[in-house]
Amino acid sequence: MTEENTLDGWLYELCDALGLPRELAEQRNLLLDVARDAAHNVARPAAPLTTFLVGYAAGRADDENAVQRAAQVATERALQRGN
Repeated sequence: MTEENTLDGWLYELCDALGLPRELAEQRNLLLDVARDAAHNVARPAAPLTTFLVGYAAGRADDENAVQRAAQVATERALQRGN
């Protein structure tokens, strides 16, 4: 089993356990990119904290665009730093 298959399986299992639609797992690459950008452009501990806050915002506001907005903020931060 590849790492990608393992990750997909874990995400589907977690979605099921949390009562969330499996379609949320399809945003994994974008969310991983946001975590990477936060880690590289802010500080390493920013990665899990950022993903937590994105998830919280998405759930609180029933907002499907939270991940995209976080990605935009992370990209803007990288541009400011010249990365």
